[in-house]
Amino acid sequence: MLNYIWLFFIIIALVVGVGKDINDEVRNTYRNGTPLEVILISSQVPSGTATRCEGQFYLTAKQFNDFYGMSSQLEDVKQPAVLSLLQNKTGNFIFACTEETPVLWKDMAKSASGKDKLTGKIEKIEFSDDHGWAKATIVMESIRFVKLKAITQAAIDFANIAVEIAIGLIGVMSLWLGLIKVAEEAGLVKVLTRLLAPITKRIFPDVPPDHPAIGAIIMNTAANMLGLSNAATPFGLKAMEELNKLNPKIGTATNAMVTFLAINTGGLILIPATAMAVRAAVGSTNIGIIIGTSIFAAGCATIIGIIASKILQRLPKYKREMVDDTKKSEEMNHG
Repeated sequence: MLNYIWLFFIIIALVVGVGKDINDEVRNTYRNGTPLEVILISSQVPSGTATRCEGQFYLTAKQFNDFYGMSSQLEDVKQPAVLSLLQNKTGNFIFACTEETPVLWKDMAKSASGKDKLTGKIEKIEFSDDHGWAKATIVMESIRFVKLKAITQAAIDFANIAVEIAIGLIGVMSLWLGLIKVAEEAGLVKVLTRLLAPITKRIFPDVPPDHPAIGAIIMNTAANMLGLSNAATPFGLKAMEELNKLNPKIGTATNAMVTFLAINTGGLILIPATAMAVRAAVGSTNIGIIIGTSIFAAGCATIIGIIASKILQRLPKYKREMVDDTKKSEEMNHG
């Protein structure tokens, strides 16, 4: 079901992105093919032979807004650029986005041919007498499918991030999974089962204290308390499998199953190892700052979950259903 939900969101994102791109194309939001008059400021601009030089495009905020049909508040645009001029006073230009670059140009540069750079043609230049500045007519490169490219790039970027985080977790997960396996082989599970028998007997009165389900529940809870959600999953599945063996009606959750699910979902924790590993992988400087809040939040969730399951299982409706199911099961077995 979750896969269908994700597929739905992906389709919605693509539809919205394509719709916005079509709207931009109809409105010609980026003024593809439309000449723009700017002032070129550069002491290097010659009036004759071909050359490559650096300069600065200048246009007022009003000129920028009028050209793009905007009403945004911005300062006059002063954009550094590199020009390649020919003898006929035409050529090409390229500029890299800076902090002062207008937001619209930054968005255009993300979908341009060069990464965070815009290119275009210089159609005409009229030099001043002192060659310190010139009037230039430029045409930006055509920009299309901005939103669709942004969605695609975001998907690729987050896929890379997911791989980096997953690889960063391998060491931590291997360590704790190994320790848990050693503890299991050394008989620590049996020791913990005996020590926690008074607690588990009260929480799971329908499960015999020496039943394998109790050991799996304890190991699942221990893994969750260490913040090893991936390591806890096999023990959780094993616990449910063993609890289902005590189930008078296979496929229907018993009180013990519901209580265990509440504990597992609450995620009682002492050391949020996985969360700390993720924070370390993304460069956090204080990975342990979440320990206190994690313990408090998970503790409250677990307690509330257990209380809710105990209250609900005492309600006449659920008690009656369980009794009816038990009777039907016994009649089928005797029949």
